[in-house]
Amino acid sequence: QVQLVESGGGLVQPGGSLRLSCAASGSISSINAMGWYRQAPGKQRELVAGIISFGSTNYADSVKGRFTISRDYAKNTVYLQMNNLTPEDSAVYYCNADITRWGSTMKNYWGQGTQVTVSS
Repeated sequence: QVQLVESGGGLVQPGGSLRLSCAASGSISSINAMGWYRQAPGKQRELVAGIISFGSTNYADSVKGRFTISRDYAKNTVYLQMNNLTPEDSAVYYCNADITRWGSTMKNYWGQGTQVTVSS
């Protein structure tokens, strides 16, 4: 069984920073892409940032220059450093990963989500 466990969400003032973490655990053979999505009330879930196994990254236009995604391959962990946050960044942030378990094929997994609220 594979689990993605997120942490680091919370309440922050506009202009502030947060760092989200997502650790993958279980019987993992390999991890390909990892990424962060977010969903605000009444809106569709959207990709925020992604990183593939060789370190190539991509970002939503709305977060370019403010957010940075990174991975610790040894710890099977992905991070999202969020700077200069605005109220529009408020959402539930979900970790996502393409993971191959030992003896199985690659599947896509989601974390449980962590709330980020940007408000004064």
